[in-house]
Amino acid sequence: MYNDIIMDHFQNPRNIGEIVDADGIGIEGDPACGDHLRLYIKVKDNRLADIKVKVFGCAAAIACSSMLTELAMGKHLDDAMMMHSDDVLEALGGLPEDKGHCSNLGVGALKEAIWDYVFKRQMR
Repeated sequence: MYNDIIMDHFQNPRNIGEIVDADGIGIEGDPACGDHLRLYIKVKDNRLADIKVKVFGCAAAIACSSMLTELAMGKHLDDAMMMHSDDVLEALGGLPEDKGHCSNLGVGALKEAIWDYVFKRQMR
C-alpha cells in the first residue's frame, strides 16, 4: 500500500516536536478522518531556520508532515508560501488516492504558521 519512502517517513519521522519560543504556529485538522497537526517555525533572515511538527494521524499524515518539514527547511518565506501539496506528493512518490488529502494538512499549517509570524511582527 505504501512505498519505502512513505514507510521511512512514517517509521522515522523528521522534525517531530515543538518549538517553545516559535515565531509562528499553524494548526490544521481534518474532521472527516481525525488527523490533526500543529506546526512550529523559527525564522531567521526571512528563512525557515527550524520547523517542528506534532502530528496525530494516520501513516500518510505523519509521512506527509515529515516530508514537508524537509522540503521547507531553509526556504525563504516567499518560496515556502508557494509550496503546494503536489510538492509533498511528488517527493513521497505518491499516495493512495484515498490518502491524497493528507498532503494538504502540512502545507496548510505551514502557510498558517508563516502568516502567524508575519502578523506577530506587524503587531510589534
